[in-house]
Amino acid sequence: MTDTLSDADLKPVLDAGWSKTDDGKGITKTFKFEDFVGAFGWMSKAAMHAEKMDHHPEWSNVYNSVTVTLTSHDVGGLTDRDTDLAQAMDKL
Repeated sequence: MTDTLSDADLKPVLDAGWSKTDDGKGITKTFKFEDFVGAFGWMSKAAMHAEKMDHHPEWSNVYNSVTVTLTSHDVGGLTDRDTDLAQAMDKL
């Protein structure tokens, strides 16, 4: 079983614009793009990272924005898998 992360462990992603969800079991961020094609292209790249990590986001897309929520359902909270994927998404 993977340990859940402390608030101190989350500091790098929180400093990068991610926020804890209301229940504290996830992190969320909205990415903005120039248009729908930019948003969808980013989602395609992010999907490749998620698939390689075998860790899939909850997300939604409306025109030029993508809202992402990351959590590790199997442990009921946040793990390194979430912060690793968050940081990969931030780099795209």
